[in-house]
Amino acid sequence: MTIDIACEADVACPADRVFDLITDLGGQDRWLTQSSSFKGTTDVSTERAQLGTTYSEPGPFGVRNGVVTEFEPPTRITFHQPMTLKFGAGVLDVKVRYLLTPTGAGTHVRRVATLGVPRHLVFLRPFVVRATRIESSRTLAALKGYADANG
Repeated sequence: MTIDIACEADVACPADRVFDLITDLGGQDRWLTQSSSFKGTTDVSTERAQLGTTYSEPGPFGVRNGVVTEFEPPTRITFHQPMTLKFGAGVLDVKVRYLLTPTGAGTHVRRVATLGVPRHLVFLRPFVVRATRIESSRTLAALKGYADANG
């Protein structure tokens, strides 16, 4: 069973600029600070994200080993980043998709995190959904704040 967690924001700069911020995985720390869930992006295979770019995101519960699976500048990018949980507990399937819609001088950004929780970890589902909702909102707010100020 999969769960979609969506959040949206209107950003006061063009879609190509927002897309550039999202795809600059090496420079992501300019606008996205670390949190209890997000410790940064490492081992990025290309300077800028493109179709097939790989990366890692270590966290307190495991490591997300990601790949860019959809890349349509400047309106759509999808990151497939399954998280291998610590202690051999299994893998959470995670996909994060950004959909950018130009709105005159600005951009409407929709961020959708899709979670697949293995059956044997269903008891963790409420915790995983809550943590993902918080982190998704935090990430989009940080992107908006930086883009609005530096667009």
